[in-house]
Amino acid sequence: MAKSTTQYVCSECGWTGAKWFGRCPECGQWGTIEEFHEARPSKRSAGASGSGKRTQASVLSAEAQAQPITQVGTESMTRLATGFEEFDRVLGGGVVPGSVILVAGEPGIGKSTLLLETAGNIAKASEGSVLYISGEESQAQVRMRASRVDAIDDSLLLAATTDLGTVLGLIEQNKPALAIVDSAQTITSQDVDGISGGSTQVREVASALIDVAKTYDIPIMLVGHVTKDGAIAGPRTLEHLVDVVCQFEGDSQTALRMLHAAKNRFGPTDEVGCFDMSGQGIEEVKDPAGLFLSTSEAPIEGTCVTFTLDGHRSLPIEVQALVTNSVLPTPRRNTNGIDANRLAMLAAVLYRHGRVNLLTKDLYVSTIAGGLAKEPGCDLAIVAALASASSSKPIAKTTCAMGEISLTGQVRPVPQLAHRLSEAARLGFTRAIVPVSRSSRAPERTPGLEVVEVSTLADALEALGVR
Repeated sequence: MAKSTTQYVCSECGWTGAKWFGRCPECGQWGTIEEFHEARPSKRSAGASGSGKRTQASVLSAEAQAQPITQVGTESMTRLATGFEEFDRVLGGGVVPGSVILVAGEPGIGKSTLLLETAGNIAKASEGSVLYISGEESQAQVRMRASRVDAIDDSLLLAATTDLGTVLGLIEQNKPALAIVDSAQTITSQDVDGISGGSTQVREVASALIDVAKTYDIPIMLVGHVTKDGAIAGPRTLEHLVDVVCQFEGDSQTALRMLHAAKNRFGPTDEVGCFDMSGQGIEEVKDPAGLFLSTSEAPIEGTCVTFTLDGHRSLPIEVQALVTNSVLPTPRRNTNGIDANRLAMLAAVLYRHGRVNLLTKDLYVSTIAGGLAKEPGCDLAIVAALASASSSKPIAKTTCAMGEISLTGQVRPVPQLAHRLSEAARLGFTRAIVPVSRSSRAPERTPGLEVVEVSTLADALEALGVR
């Protein structure tokens, strides 16, 4: 084993130093400084590297010559389709050759299943092979899971190892169209000290895999673990090293899964992919519009529909509210999919500017199927649902409301309103309550949708018929 020198690295910001601190001098976080052992080069390699400027110049001329950017070819950079349109959307059109993609998420959320199905799709559609390396399961266990999700193909190669040298050897030997390593925290290098999953090992493993990916133009997907706070385990530099960081999220109580790109060097970071977890694996949801809406045809009191933005995709969210008399000194404020502090503020604004007193009532507000209504543009729908539940007046099923409520009772504009209205018209909504446009020109009208502009909370409740 090569000799190593000891440094100390902050897992939060990547600061390095020769002395340990309880608090990081760079970012100020406590308890993030960890010991890092960096391998020293051997005497042979050190002698070769120190043989003079002439040797270094010859290496540079042979491997890394600079050339005009206009002469750099991109013919070999054809993106590789994953077999999931939603996955390709998040990646920006597919997998770029030589890129390193980190897919992180909570335990049991479906990271390994998603990548195993992706490996099966590419193995069936591509002329080359796909290499799946598991550091957590045996080959037989992966084979059993692949049978369940229909990812069986002769071009899909399986290997089970936790040694970095073996992993690199397998990639260099097979030169697959795609390599998947599950997971980065279970692979260890013999050249550095430290336990698997520690900052030292994760940094070394990521650097070695990135180097082999760039050298052979082989895309590599890494499975990343997360901490109890939801952050990616290991040093923060891991996110800086890789090309793409994807977060696979979802509520364990529901089957809906969302894939976000927190970082993407080859595409947008505001796209989202929707998936559905089932007993047969993961299926993509190309049109998730109906996931967050109830199936009842008749209007029900205490409900209102709004449209949120998740990347370039507009999603309808149905907000449901229940108002009951409280028997407690402090009324309850229970929420699901909505910020509880936001609900308390909206209840106060509704009392002051809407003349609807809910301060002494128990308030229960929720969304459907794990949808999130935490965007400020959902304020108007939350207030409308509360007023509807309090007055026992239902809102029409074909009416939606979008707008932010200020402390003064004003209805403020929301971003990309035209995109939301277009999606509402596509789904069959005929009436939308929106803020007054601040633009000097008249807003574009959406065919088949009556747009009612309001400026105050009182006007909005009047237009919704729940005043």
